[in-house]
Amino acid sequence: MRHLGALLFLLGALGALADICSIPEVDSKLVQGLGQHLLPWMDQLSPEHMNPSIYVGLRLSSLEAGDKEAFYLHSLKLSYQQSLLGSATSNDNDDSQAKPSVGQLAPYLLALRANCEFVGGRKGDRLVSQLKRFLEDEKRAIGDNHKGRPHTSYYQYGLSILALCVHQKRVHDSVVGKLLYAVEHDHHLHQGYLSVDTLAMAGLAFTCLKRSNLNTDQRNRINLAIRTVQEKILKAQTPEGHFGNVYSTPLALQLLMTSPVPGVELGKACHNAGAALSASMQDGAFQNALMISQLLPVLNHKSYVDLISPDCLAPRVMLEQAVESLSQSQVPEVIHVMLKVPSVWPPYRRSIPVPAGSSLEDVLKKAQELGGFMYETKASLSGPYLTSVMGKEVEEREFWQLIQAPDTPLQQGIADYRPKDGETIELRLVVW
Repeated sequence: MRHLGALLFLLGALGALADICSIPEVDSKLVQGLGQHLLPWMDQLSPEHMNPSIYVGLRLSSLEAGDKEAFYLHSLKLSYQQSLLGSATSNDNDDSQAKPSVGQLAPYLLALRANCEFVGGRKGDRLVSQLKRFLEDEKRAIGDNHKGRPHTSYYQYGLSILALCVHQKRVHDSVVGKLLYAVEHDHHLHQGYLSVDTLAMAGLAFTCLKRSNLNTDQRNRINLAIRTVQEKILKAQTPEGHFGNVYSTPLALQLLMTSPVPGVELGKACHNAGAALSASMQDGAFQNALMISQLLPVLNHKSYVDLISPDCLAPRVMLEQAVESLSQSQVPEVIHVMLKVPSVWPPYRRSIPVPAGSSLEDVLKKAQELGGFMYETKASLSGPYLTSVMGKEVEEREFWQLIQAPDTPLQQGIADYRPKDGETIELRLVVW
């Protein structure tokens, strides 16, 4: 009897130490508003605007878009399979830039799984082969001595492993080993505020491999890497409650929700993160479709790991189109944003007048209309990003960083950030 009491005490102590991650319930109107924000995106069916992450986010959320969801997935299949596998009847060379890249294949595979589909058949096998070749190329870029870097990023590397894993497609131990080494040695994972996103995606990939019983020879390293990622993310929590920043917090919570963390006040950390997210949602911080798609599963206590065995019959609340109130016709307020580009010669500096509420992309368009300023962008799942400013194109390991004067990197892209009157925005060419 004494031994039984000791055992029960030990189990209770372990339960207390192994805290779980949960967040406070968020106002259903806020959640509904996020879902409604995605609906217009689902009407944009051109290749440069289609985003599989939107479909994944909705399917893992408490919301549904009815027939619009099914049509969106159908459109994704037509666009992605034709572009990624090639089409014998397509000769639209002028449209090639808008077609999905191999880097967008991983989210597409997640979308298929979100509909309880396993990739298969001749077309499916070719898609899997493409993604595996992508990982092999990235593995070679990293090198046997781990001194190189992926051509894309470790975020894409982890996402690709995750996408194959939820379809029960095994990748070679050497491929997984590169990501394990990166986590173990903190190797090229920190790219400013994106580091938490990268760590979380790696952790989700490892958690999937563990639950799917894949790469069993690496099991001990995978278990340790999951714990390492969890600890690093928890240490990155800000006084406000976010993990890294507001936009990396959803992926971080997705990971932390997948398993307990012994010896850590995980419940408190996640509670604070949830409260911080709720406040950010009320402030309208989430406008980007990709960010919303990563947040919606968290608000439904789900993660991408749930795509191993998704519940496609779970009841969800039907989304209704948001009703926009008709505003009285009036002349919009004009604000002035100082735009600076010190990375070119001669340096560019000009005050740009735009209507209040304009995005930074609107500011750039107006600057180009006024003359003396040029820029080019490329579409991505996160929205348009700058590839050229004043004729200066980004080279390998370079990007145009958006800076709020005097030296604060913006956390949003050009399509999402809305400058205030009198604000100074700098476009700075940065090497990473």
